[in-house]
Amino acid sequence: MTNNRSFEQLDLKEKIGQLFMCGFNGFEPTEEIIGLIKEYGIGGIIYFRRNLRDAAQVAELSAKLQDASSDPLFIAIDQEGGMVVRLEEGVTVMPGAMAQGAAANAELTYEAARWSGSEMREIGINMNFAPCLDVNNNPHNPVIGVRSYGEDPKRVGELGLAAILGYGEGGISAVAKHFPGHGDTAVDSHHALPVVPHDIKRLNEVELLPFRQAIERRVDAIMTAHVVFPAFEPDDIPATLSERIINGLLRNELGFEGVIVTDCLEMNAIAETIGVARGAVEAIKAGADLILVSHRSDRQKAALEAVLEAVMTGEIAESRIEEAARRNWELKLARGLFQSGIPSTNRDKAEEVQRKLSEASVTVVKGEANLPLPRAGKTVVVWTEARVGTEVIEVIKQEWTLGAALAQAGYDIKEVRIGIQPKSDEIAAVRAATVGCKTVVFASYDAGFSAGQTELIRELTANESFAFVWVATRTPYDLLVAPEAPTYLCAYENKPAMMTALAGVLSGRLPVKAKQPVTIGNYPRVAAEE
Repeated sequence: MTNNRSFEQLDLKEKIGQLFMCGFNGFEPTEEIIGLIKEYGIGGIIYFRRNLRDAAQVAELSAKLQDASSDPLFIAIDQEGGMVVRLEEGVTVMPGAMAQGAAANAELTYEAARWSGSEMREIGINMNFAPCLDVNNNPHNPVIGVRSYGEDPKRVGELGLAAILGYGEGGISAVAKHFPGHGDTAVDSHHALPVVPHDIKRLNEVELLPFRQAIERRVDAIMTAHVVFPAFEPDDIPATLSERIINGLLRNELGFEGVIVTDCLEMNAIAETIGVARGAVEAIKAGADLILVSHRSDRQKAALEAVLEAVMTGEIAESRIEEAARRNWELKLARGLFQSGIPSTNRDKAEEVQRKLSEASVTVVKGEANLPLPRAGKTVVVWTEARVGTEVIEVIKQEWTLGAALAQAGYDIKEVRIGIQPKSDEIAAVRAATVGCKTVVFASYDAGFSAGQTELIRELTANESFAFVWVATRTPYDLLVAPEAPTYLCAYENKPAMMTALAGVLSGRLPVKAKQPVTIGNYPRVAAEE
């Protein structure tokens, strides 16, 4: 990369290219992505798990991509923490947002973002699509859930701001998402177009409050949601394509001056309605600065060409391209992408923060008097694991399970692994394993979306021949399928550090510190100051 060009040296096609961030398949740069960099001068790359093996490989990949470009690239990732991370090998995976919401410690949230950010910057990543400032107040939300700090707008704003400042200290551009708010939806915008029907008063008091705080502290970038907000946009246009929402609300009313990024236009809410290429044109017309097209090279080229044609025909003013491209360029300058220096990392401090946050976030919703787990007799752990990936569920082989952590704590453990949608033979294996045992610990994973898990949990809850302890390792709302369960804890994720902390609480080694961040049936959220 030669990085001594000025913005004024870019021609129109290159300025249009600066408005696009694209993805590709594989651990090495593909011919297609190199072509987009060299032919169109695209401004950024997004990484997914498909691109990332470990930290050393990512550093090499980042360097190759930057070397192919005439100008510095944004290199972005969804490294939210917890259950939504793209890279685990060679970096410190921090607890996710809802776990941090339960810990309710802004200083630890800041430190987590700072050290995680510096580790990313060290391997060439300079933008993180985090934090989620969505206020998750809908138990049936299939896409946000534990990616949110909780249901209290003030706690979401406080912790989100701490993360934004931490990422900045670590050399990373934070991208607050998903504006104006994806927390109160029951539809996943990867698959369809959600609607948030609330009036302006409610949206101002809840959904917009965390974003206002982030804007006041000059967050680098904000990502839009593919969600319809009739109170702001009466024509049923999703926020990503709405001039009223992007230019009117976000720019003019809220005063945001940073980079506006679209969520990926290949999500069905856009791709299966207006289409990716047309969506890119409409998003830029509405005021977006950085267009995300994450997957298919044919759609990426079509979108770039559609925008170029829209400028040539006068549908998009050249001044709009100039404004957006300059905004992206100036953020690259501000974040030091034209320079070689990066913040220092400290793996020991990062791992200490990871441990402290994990230990502070394990939440006992009910049945604390039934803890610690009795050590006498055999304890059966039912471990639910993801085996089929989705846009928000990643299939990861994990050896350090709750059973392993409890075994290390001195328990006589029999672990039975089942899928999120358990098969009949897996259910039979659980039934067989529990015969004659003293305690059953069920580690559920999105049980509310699984008839098989629900059936098993209800059956085990009703069995009085053993003590039953239930731990939710993703959504905290699992309790709603069997509210009569005697003991229920939330871990918000199944990552190794969290399983070690969870075993510490279950065994009595660790005290319970967490503040429940969401209401779960009859169990209300606990305010951070209580």
